[in-house]
Amino acid sequence: MPETGEQTIRRVLSSYDVGRKLRQLRLRKKLALADLGKHTGLSASMLSQLENGRLVPTLATLARIAMVFDVGLEHFFATRRGQKLFAIVRHKERIRFPERPDAPSPAYFFECLAYAAQWKGMQAYLADFPHRAPKTEQEHLHDGAEFIYVLEGSLAVRFEGEEHILKQGDSVYFDSSEPHAYRGAAKGSTRALVVTTPPRF
Repeated sequence: MPETGEQTIRRVLSSYDVGRKLRQLRLRKKLALADLGKHTGLSASMLSQLENGRLVPTLATLARIAMVFDVGLEHFFATRRGQKLFAIVRHKERIRFPERPDAPSPAYFFECLAYAAQWKGMQAYLADFPHRAPKTEQEHLHDGAEFIYVLEGSLAVRFEGEEHILKQGDSVYFDSSEPHAYRGAAKGSTRALVVTTPPRF
């Protein structure tokens, strides 16, 4: 059975261990749940459920708690000090998105392969490209660089007005701040690994 929206939120937030961080802040200040409730306007019962991970906090709730302890919201979403970055994404946990939510005929669909990792130096996606006729794709651009490796099918990549056909096993690396577009050039399925990097400063 696919996850519900709330189940997905719970799973993603659990990796940040927000409840444990909240409890540590409270104990460091030597506050009882009832005392913290008086400062935040939240009930002791709700705060207890937040600490135990039984309740998903809203940003407004976290903001009120953060103000009491004089920390920023980022405190709840930072990795443990000294912890090495290691994040696994299971196949069944990924969600498939269209190129744009409002696109009537998306040029591609993608799944985020490393969404669980924080402060990534790159973004990795598994992308599916439906077959499209030439010159029907829309150009776009974004900061950084992009790398594409074709896993199956045939992918047409347009860069600086010129179209290049990549087949299974082919790859391309380019400056993604220049206009570019892609489309599935094969009648069947075209799938590729796409990696993007942030801009250089």
